[in-house]
Amino acid sequence: MSRRITYREALREALREALQQDARVFLMGEDVGRYGGCYAVSKGLLEEFGEERIRDTPLSESAFVGAGIGAALGGMRPIVEIMTVNFSLLALDQILNNAATLCHMSGGQMNVPLVIRMATGAGRQLAAQHSHSLEGWYAHIPGLRVVTPATLQDARGMLAAALLCPDPVLMFEHIGLYNMEGTLASPLSPVDIDHAAVRRPGRDVSLLTYGASLYRCLEAADQLARDGIEAEVVDLRTLRPLDDATIMESVRRCRRAVVVDEGWRSGGIAAEIATRIMEQAFYDLDAPVARVCTVEVPIPYPKHLEDAALPQASRVVSTVRQLLGRGA
Repeated sequence: MSRRITYREALREALREALQQDARVFLMGEDVGRYGGCYAVSKGLLEEFGEERIRDTPLSESAFVGAGIGAALGGMRPIVEIMTVNFSLLALDQILNNAATLCHMSGGQMNVPLVIRMATGAGRQLAAQHSHSLEGWYAHIPGLRVVTPATLQDARGMLAAALLCPDPVLMFEHIGLYNMEGTLASPLSPVDIDHAAVRRPGRDVSLLTYGASLYRCLEAADQLARDGIEAEVVDLRTLRPLDDATIMESVRRCRRAVVVDEGWRSGGIAAEIATRIMEQAFYDLDAPVARVCTVEVPIPYPKHLEDAALPQASRVVSTVRQLLGRGA
């Protein structure tokens, strides 16, 4: 049995299920209650669960992320929503210096089972201050787990898996996916947040990506297939820890790799993945690892310039053709 659902609705169902199944779970953040969430993910939950469990907070990311850390230390299972990833920088001290370090600094005595959800990415003309893709920054930090649900199944199931994790989990939801509609199978299968997933098998090149870029890579693979090029598309799903085994299996099978990342090129997660491939699968490669990333500019507001700055299927296709020696 299957049903039609949007990415937003899948996330809302995941929140509702978590609140129903565990009395320790509560949601807190700016406008998550009466307003229904900045992207309407939590719409209706206040009326269903009340103010004790759906908590509107003041506009102070450092304060309410800190409160979430304290609640987690006290035995609760808080889900903290930060409107967009750029606002998470206001809570970076709490995330880096507290949530990520307390287990280590306490000798394993103090776990922080906290989930922080936030919107990420560009493509909606929100201009340079609200179009960041900083999940690669957070993937740099030991003590955190970073997940990036791209499919309806992952949007529906990753939260439950995250709440079972004893460490803080950051869940990045791409703004371009909230309206995505598709079919979700029932009953639901458990979601694995430890492994990447091959979304399309291939033999000529591995396209390694995550989040909304998954769909640009699938589009690129369709275009390449018309010319007889079989691209394998790997959805990384979790950026920390990276699933090296699945990445290397794909690279060894295809012997060429392109990392597609909406973050900027310099110092990004794409560079980390490329280096790991060099370290672990260098002699299996028939060409250097390539990257398709966002152009290194503040994200423009005009639609045509925003599109030009972001990784698009056409750039992926061109990069693959160059790797295979077939021109741009």
